[in-house]
Amino acid sequence: MHEIGIVRQLVRTVTEFAKQNGVGEICEVVVDCGELSLVIPEYVEELYPVAAKDSILENVKLTVNIVPGLAECDDCDEIFNVIEHKGYCPNCGSFNKTVLSGEKFTIREILVPE
Repeated sequence: MHEIGIVRQLVRTVTEFAKQNGVGEICEVVVDCGELSLVIPEYVEELYPVAAKDSILENVKLTVNIVPGLAECDDCDEIFNVIEHKGYCPNCGSFNKTVLSGEKFTIREILVPE
């Protein structure tokens, strides 16, 4: 379960950002989790409260957005969901593709009270 390392790094990154920018309070952290990133969103959500304990993020809401794993077929230019179609183009059956989205796990927003 590599998610524990990812969540710990998430907490470190946001905490360091808050310190560097004089942010004393955070109300929500929003992350994007790509379908092709090999990160399991449910694990991130379960591990977050443990990793955030005793930090500025304790009791801060975490929102995980799922980013679809989309690709463009290199043979017919069809855009399709890689997971849904098991890596093959639903139009021509080719496995040749260029991934367009869904490979990354990123911090999208750090929301602070107004």
